Amino acid sequence: VQLVESGGGLVQPGGSLRLSCAASGFTFSSYGMRWYRQAPGKERELVAGISSDGGSTVWLDSVKGRFTISRDNAKSTVYLQMNSLKPEDTAVYYCKAYLWATEYWGQGTQVTVSL
Repeated sequence: VQLVESGGGLVQPGGSLRLSCAASGFTFSSYGMRWYRQAPGKERELVAGISSDGGSTVWLDSVKGRFTISRDNAKSTVYLQMNSLKPEDTAVYYCKAYLWATEYWGQGTQVTVSL
C-alpha cells in the first residue's frame, strides 16, 4: 500500500498550488479520502475530505471557498486545489485513505506560503 503526495512547494501569499495524492495497493474507489495538515508546534488538523464516490465533502472552516478537493478513481488519485493561499496555510500536508477501521497515510508534502 502506498500513498504518495506531490505538488507542495514555496508560494507567495495569494498564490495557488495543487496537491496530488497517488494511491496504489488497495481498492482506491472504496475508500474515503482526506487531506490533513500539520504546522510546526501544532496538532494535525483535518483540512478536507471526500467520500469514496465523490458525492460528499467536508471542510475546515478556514479553507472554505479557497480549497477544492476532488478525486479521480480511474487514476487512483485525490487532489487538493489550494487558491488564495495565506501564510497560515504553511504546513506539511498529508493524505489519508480510510474505510471503516482501516486507514493509510502518505508521507506528507511541505507547503510554505511566504514572500
